[in-house]
Amino acid sequence: MPPLVRILLFLVLLFLFLASIKLMGGSIKALGKDTASGLFHGISNPFAGLAVGILATVLVQSSSVTTSTIVAMVGSGTMPVETAVPMIMGANIGTSVTNTLVALGHVRQSREFERAFAGATMHDFFNVMAVAVFLPLELLTSGGFALHSGGILTEAAVQLAHVIQPGMDLAAGAAAEAATSSGWKSPIKVAVSWFTGFVQNALATDPKHPTGFEVTLWFIASLGGIFTTLVFITKNMKKLIADRAERVLNAALERSGLIGVGVGVLLTISVQSSSITTSLLVPMIAANVLTLRNAFPITLGANIGTTVTALLAAMVTGSWGLVIALVHLIFNLSATALVYPFSAVRDIPVRCAQQLARLTVRNRLFAVVYVVVTFIVIPLTGMLIFKD
Repeated sequence: MPPLVRILLFLVLLFLFLASIKLMGGSIKALGKDTASGLFHGISNPFAGLAVGILATVLVQSSSVTTSTIVAMVGSGTMPVETAVPMIMGANIGTSVTNTLVALGHVRQSREFERAFAGATMHDFFNVMAVAVFLPLELLTSGGFALHSGGILTEAAVQLAHVIQPGMDLAAGAAAEAATSSGWKSPIKVAVSWFTGFVQNALATDPKHPTGFEVTLWFIASLGGIFTTLVFITKNMKKLIADRAERVLNAALERSGLIGVGVGVLLTISVQSSSITTSLLVPMIAANVLTLRNAFPITLGANIGTTVTALLAAMVTGSWGLVIALVHLIFNLSATALVYPFSAVRDIPVRCAQQLARLTVRNRLFAVVYVVVTFIVIPLTGMLIFKD
């Protein structure tokens, strides 16, 4: 097959892959949207807040939705900003469930599955490490280091706004909301959303109020789409990208991991989803196009890029909404600064993911157990124990 045809095939498969992920998220969201929205109320314990952030993100399949909801609630005064901080951290952990599910699409091929599962779960380990360090630090420092830093930056933003336009308020109301809603939208996301909507319309009489059976059809169709596209994407990549191209790509990322971080930030901003960015890495790692260590900085960049959505949402929620959005940015930047510069620390999530992948290859059922226990059982138990 000519290279040009393979490139076109890759683009078509990539589009269908993204649409399948979107459809899977839509089906899970349809089942858990009301539950997710109800989780945010009546929480004051930070560990319960962390668990709620994880569960809500798993249910709606988007950390952007979770963080934007939290920003709106803080901005409107319905949630204390102190309560929102651990929820934001939990959203970071919950968002990695998508690429972990995507890795299951390689379950039939042992070597591919081992690489794919390691590539997915290194994101889990990084986020858990970050929370294990920064949540206690937030609780033990006076006022919380991230919350205090977010407050300082917000105050500076307020002062700058008044300098640029005297009398301007960050809670700009309807005018700012109109300006935000009419702003730039990712064409990739628009195209994927249109196609996903087309599929949902075909499988439901009323997509806005689907029945349980119709939602199940969405979920089955999404899983079939993910598994099928992953198989062909992996095979096509092996043919399309020669060994020399693989060496050049990996050599560039080894020379400067900051390139990978930048790629992760830009790609996540362009598709407006860290889940999509990290899920795209899974077939590339499975096909051995990217090594695990070279893909890791891209994951870090995706974590930073996903904070843009909350920052945009904060434009219409007032000063406290901006504070919590900046807390999200500060948390992800601090986590990257903690892990990336030091090779010994940087290797911890990668090595943990490799060990977990080796165990999972020996017993494939362990992968399902891992997903259920990590993203549902543990946070649900934590919420029940610590909820007031």
